[in-house]
Amino acid sequence: MAGDSRHPEREAVSALADDFVTELREWLAIPSIGADPAHHADVHRSATWLAATLRRDGWPRVEVWDAGPALPAVFACWPSDDPEAPTVLVYGHHDVQPVDPVERWHHPPFDPYVQGEELFGRGASDDKGQVAMHLLAVKAHLAATGRTTPNVTIKLFVEGEEESGSPHIRELLDTHRDDLACDLVVFTDTPLYERDAPTICTGQRGVIGGEIVFTGGSSDVHSGRAGGGVPNPATALARLVAALHDDEGRVQLPGFYDDVVPPSDLERQDWAALPFDEAAWLAHNAGGAQATAGEAGWSTLERVWVRPTAEINGLHSGYTGPGLKTIVPASATAKISFRLVPDQRPEVVLEQLREFVGKHTPPGVHAEVHVRGDGAPPYAADVTHPANLALHEAYEVAFEQPVRFSRTGGSGPAALLHAWLGVPVVYLGATLPDDRIHAPNERVVVPLLLKGAEAAAVLWRILPERLS
Repeated sequence: MAGDSRHPEREAVSALADDFVTELREWLAIPSIGADPAHHADVHRSATWLAATLRRDGWPRVEVWDAGPALPAVFACWPSDDPEAPTVLVYGHHDVQPVDPVERWHHPPFDPYVQGEELFGRGASDDKGQVAMHLLAVKAHLAATGRTTPNVTIKLFVEGEEESGSPHIRELLDTHRDDLACDLVVFTDTPLYERDAPTICTGQRGVIGGEIVFTGGSSDVHSGRAGGGVPNPATALARLVAALHDDEGRVQLPGFYDDVVPPSDLERQDWAALPFDEAAWLAHNAGGAQATAGEAGWSTLERVWVRPTAEINGLHSGYTGPGLKTIVPASATAKISFRLVPDQRPEVVLEQLREFVGKHTPPGVHAEVHVRGDGAPPYAADVTHPANLALHEAYEVAFEQPVRFSRTGGSGPAALLHAWLGVPVVYLGATLPDDRIHAPNERVVVPLLLKGAEAAAVLWRILPERLS
């Protein structure tokens, strides 16, 4: 990568690039699968590796928060020598998704390897690659500016439970509120739109999920003896599922759309200008689905970024083995999740779900709604905030082309960070939607991580002036 006297961060990143890839491969080899108790020791090893790397890089304060019940998080702080400089908290996570089905990996998931410009391995994109990108950015920022401390006070908060829904992040935020105090959060767990259409994410959907269980009797019963004479929980649940959406694709929970805030005109204009190939999107981002579908009146990008959804994740009832078993099942279960948009709240949607289930439970069937965790609320950044404008400027320096705004349909704890710390959140990511995160053969495009590091390094240089 050629140096550029106008953008010294580029030359600094390039000089550090080979070591960056070597170290990232070392970290990716640690199978820090937080959802699997058998790998909790590896999550501890991952946190220890990160802490040791930060200390080696010169971070003056590094801590592993492992007092429990949360899996270990890593905190670090590098103060600026300017007492008036803003304080920025960079958020990421070091736990990774399970690797099943492992037989579909072309190479062992924890034996990371480079092929061309791509680095393959679990966590390469989500999220170790992006956390390591920020470590590189700090080193490049110091090298490019000749400073011995950053131009802003930088704090790093890397949790170990994000892939399990961050079940203990509220306790961490409460316990360490003073440590995490800042003026701005930079959230680094989101993708670009495309490699040739770089974007800055401005929001994530929230999520709440659980199970609906219909029970009719204490055991399955012979359909010849009781069929037609007792309620069938599977049939009743199928009717409820069918009633969940109307013919226009709108969710039928009472009041579901009451709190929905539409996106700004500026964002919708940016999204309309993004290249969108429906066939390619279906093949690479939608698991090979055969057609797009969803709420009428909205584009596909808008449906997955800024419209709320209700999805049936699984259905189970009665006998599902080979052949036939003629029964009326005793119970039926639907696993369900909702993606939420500003200003919907998980606890409100849960009550709407309970009301909906109550209205669709026939006589003779007992209904239960079980919720998994507290859910995650949605978050949307102000695209006109000076920090977002500074980030936009830094991206255009790094990517050397126009940069637009986008959102992501996934979820994370950005809204919790905003609520607990009381400061704006902006998103700085450099991965791609087709990096196969949560799937076999996860990869990251190394040149994009390097551009992300350059953008972050530029941001640390210009942010104090832009926020003044």
